[in-house]
Amino acid sequence: MVVEGGDDAAPPPSPPPELELFLSIGLDKRTAENALVNNKVTANLTAVIKEAGVNGCSKAIGNLLYTVATKHPANALVHRPFLVDYVVSSKIKNSAQLDAALSFLSNVGPESFSVEKFDEACGVGVDVSVEEIQSTVTAVLEENMNAILEQRYHINVGNLCGQVRKRHPWADAKIVKEVIDEKLFGILGEKTEADDKKPLKKKKEKPAKVEDQKNVVVASAPPSEEEVNPYSIFPQPEENFKVHTEIFFSDGSIWRAHNTKEILERHLKATGGKVFTRFPPEPNGYLHIGHAKAMFIDFGLAKERDGNCYLRFDDTNPEAEKQEYIDHIMEIVEWMGWKPFKVTYTSDYFQDLYNLAVELIRKGLAYVDHQTPEEIKEYREKQMNSPWRDRPIAESLKLFDDMKRGLIDEGKATLRMKQDMQSENKNMYDLIAYRIKFTPHPHAGDKWCIYPSYDYAHCIVDSLENITHSLCTLEFEIRRPSYYWLLAALGLYQPYVWEYSRLNISNTVMSKRKLNRLVTEKWVDGWDDPRLLTLAGLRRRGVSSTAINSFIRGIGITRSDNSLIRIDRLEYHIREELNKTACRTMVVLNPLKVVITNLESGSIIDLDAKMWPDAPSDDASSYYKVPFTNVVYIERTDFRLKDSKDYYGLAPGKSVLLRYAFPIKCTDVVYGDNSDTVVEIRAEYDPLKKTKPKGVLHWVAQPSPGVDPLKVEVRLFEKLFLSENPAELEDWLSDLNPQSKEVIPDALAVPALASAVLGDKFQFERLGYFAVDTDSTPGKLVFNRTVTLRDSYSKSGNK
Repeated sequence: MVVEGGDDAAPPPSPPPELELFLSIGLDKRTAENALVNNKVTANLTAVIKEAGVNGCSKAIGNLLYTVATKHPANALVHRPFLVDYVVSSKIKNSAQLDAALSFLSNVGPESFSVEKFDEACGVGVDVSVEEIQSTVTAVLEENMNAILEQRYHINVGNLCGQVRKRHPWADAKIVKEVIDEKLFGILGEKTEADDKKPLKKKKEKPAKVEDQKNVVVASAPPSEEEVNPYSIFPQPEENFKVHTEIFFSDGSIWRAHNTKEILERHLKATGGKVFTRFPPEPNGYLHIGHAKAMFIDFGLAKERDGNCYLRFDDTNPEAEKQEYIDHIMEIVEWMGWKPFKVTYTSDYFQDLYNLAVELIRKGLAYVDHQTPEEIKEYREKQMNSPWRDRPIAESLKLFDDMKRGLIDEGKATLRMKQDMQSENKNMYDLIAYRIKFTPHPHAGDKWCIYPSYDYAHCIVDSLENITHSLCTLEFEIRRPSYYWLLAALGLYQPYVWEYSRLNISNTVMSKRKLNRLVTEKWVDGWDDPRLLTLAGLRRRGVSSTAINSFIRGIGITRSDNSLIRIDRLEYHIREELNKTACRTMVVLNPLKVVITNLESGSIIDLDAKMWPDAPSDDASSYYKVPFTNVVYIERTDFRLKDSKDYYGLAPGKSVLLRYAFPIKCTDVVYGDNSDTVVEIRAEYDPLKKTKPKGVLHWVAQPSPGVDPLKVEVRLFEKLFLSENPAELEDWLSDLNPQSKEVIPDALAVPALASAVLGDKFQFERLGYFAVDTDSTPGKLVFNRTVTLRDSYSKSGNK
């Protein structure tokens, strides 16, 4: 047992040596201890103090050195000793000068610069005396005297300091503040009790009453720059000299990947300074709505900057790729409204990629490995080097050539990059660059039996195509160090990489693996099943590319977490567009026969029905003809035997208005085999329209006596999965919605619908929006419900 305070009590841990070092430059203890929490700050501050060559200094200089350690631009680290010398020698002696210096060096990067221009930009040698500060403060206070006397000590002192700094940018901010405080005291005297109270906030004006709001103009907040132009967050190509990322190695060394001045100039000469992006799908399946977001960002940025976007097929895996998928992707990109600058394939660069792999081996940065996939996994988990990692360069060169010539069996060798098996980032664990596959390639044929990996190929092809902005989803962020490691190792141009949040939508799955399983196991009717959020499925359902792009723009281009977007939000944008573009028509899904007893059986009354809600009365093209005869059909759900106050349908003895036609009143009911089955309704119509019923029903009539109305097939779709996030479920297939598709084979339609063709979209009044399906034949039209009329998203206050 250890007795507290006894001889066996453990001595308190000695403070780390860095703490004493940090305190020696005048940092307060809290700042010094906080610096020790962050390994990067600890290393940088230790290096700065070493560069300064001081065993102690004033607190003012120490605070400036701390700022240098924490804020110095990574792309200009070569100039840090120069800046440290300026701080220690008091050529730079306040935060305003230091901020200007850091900004100057950030723009210069690693290149040389003029010391005279640096001195001028940072106010070196400019001394602002206390007398000058006092004089300027007096002038500023005079200009603001009315506000000072009114607000007293509630005046915004920071604003006053800012006005002084505009006239003396290199004045000591601390002295400026002290002088302002002193002079304010001279003007206002001691603080009163009222000065110590917090100023009362102005009460918000009560909103105008509903009846008074007609004349009220609501001023909405102006949209942010990103809302107006979501691409404003991206830098220009000529700014691509700053450090992209810092690659930390387990031995303590750091690579700070960035373009040299010469490399960037060559790139800008090749591109003419234009933006170049790429949309790089792998042709191993159909594109889904997540790819629509990628297209919106890649093609959209290029279009907004008057640049170019490649459509590049990332075809490095010949076993999974098909010409069918390539054809689909090219067609769907065009349908989405995008035009590629050029269509390329990673396989176009197979020879370049091979040559660069040889160069990598010659530099001692790649080796041929014989570990099995299981052994590679085990060694990575244990962070152990492969036993073949340090084999002679000449040996790896010969073996790699043997791999290329097909002399080594599949699975018996790979080419791996010599990165860092002890790194904190698992994507630096000697990633595979090449593997052997004796599989013909859909684009390159049978020329190659070794194929590059995604990790090896995509960054190099980005560089070879002079891509300015390499944009991808956030799960690739962890691969940044590997991306830049390879380009830096080969001395290639380095694009600007930026990751954005992945698009996740409720009640569906988005992974290609899961989508492929749904299709191949026939849980759905192909890649273009309207229940899927594949772009082919959405198009078949009747969704336009305009609505999809509007939805993507509404979500924005952000790096926020991968939150789940409710499918209602997508439906809102679909509905908004269709409301403006879809012609109105009438279809009855589950018909109930109504015989008009006071209309002669041979009579046909041709009525005008609106194709648009606001159709002008003098425009004949905005109307279609609807025949009204003595036999009409209404929805079975629009009739009840028992009426109620909240029911607006038809009931015995009750009247309703038939849309675009006449009021009818139920006079009799014809039952089937039992009293629960209604087979026909007898009714009288009001030709003079004297009655004004509340309920309005859609309907379809026999076009002529004894002739059935046009029969069409209607398919109603619901959410494919019952849960909001089925991808999280282990048995996700069990969550499929058994009622996700309902087929109504014999719905009745107005005659005008007979001329509908593929691509036509309609609002079936009171039912929703529908589109002609590809299964339609000359003898039978098929319609898919695109979306219902109900809009839960906008009703909840969202947009």
